[in-house]
Amino acid sequence: MAEPLYRYKELLAAGLSREQVRRLTDMSRLHRLSRSVYAPSADQIRSLPAIFRRLPAGAVVGFHTGAQLHGFGDARSPDVHVIVPAGESVPRIRGVVTHEAVLPVRDPVLLAGVPCAPAARCAVDLARSLRRMDALPLLDLCLRVGACRSEELRVEVVRHDRLRGVCQARDLVPRADPRAECRQESQLRLVLMDGGLPTPEPQIWVPDSNGIPLYRLDLGYRRHRVGVEYDGLSHLDRVRLRRDRARTNWLAANGWQMRHFTDEDLYRRPTHIIRTLIPLLGP
Repeated sequence: MAEPLYRYKELLAAGLSREQVRRLTDMSRLHRLSRSVYAPSADQIRSLPAIFRRLPAGAVVGFHTGAQLHGFGDARSPDVHVIVPAGESVPRIRGVVTHEAVLPVRDPVLLAGVPCAPAARCAVDLARSLRRMDALPLLDLCLRVGACRSEELRVEVVRHDRLRGVCQARDLVPRADPRAECRQESQLRLVLMDGGLPTPEPQIWVPDSNGIPLYRLDLGYRRHRVGVEYDGLSHLDRVRLRRDRARTNWLAANGWQMRHFTDEDLYRRPTHIIRTLIPLLGP
């Protein structure tokens, strides 16, 4: 069977934003054959039309696979996730996880040739079911790529009232922020909030004496002039290290107290992060 092709205008008409198309291409979920022609390049996506021939009417792509199609599939899964109407008989298909629709899916959209739950529905379903540290990065990314708006998430989470995991989703949706630029930054922000510290501001620009933005901080507290950053493997590069040292020295000379944390701090000793910052933020 020939691989389906999609023109760029068709992807936009199907509900994807320009940022989502770019991100899907960067994630190798779409392959650009020419300037305006794309094809799904993941076996999982190519298999969707065939899978749907075996599913009951009303089935839609959702959860992890739905988020992937909408361009914010940060929570990867080797399986295809579909939502099926309650009470329907569903054949057992290898590599397919079915979720019975306790809550009906409203207004599905056509993506990759199959019906898909709206982005807000996929995001809230995942925010209910993922680990807390995985759920907030996904919500942040959903907003960042423009898959939906904050208001749509808030409306959707109300619809999930009394469903399993809704308390977590209800807590995290208002905390979602499109300014977060990576998974670890979102997780670090959550550690700070869960530790009882004020909500930090993502992506703070610090200007020079002429008011021109000079350095950008991952997270920070303007009033206290405290910056908080996650240092991944890229910070070990020699050239990057030199730039980081010059940047840190300039910020310190201009009244900013910077604190840097690693994967060891984030995933194994989050209380160390809180104890480090409490003295800097004061009452």
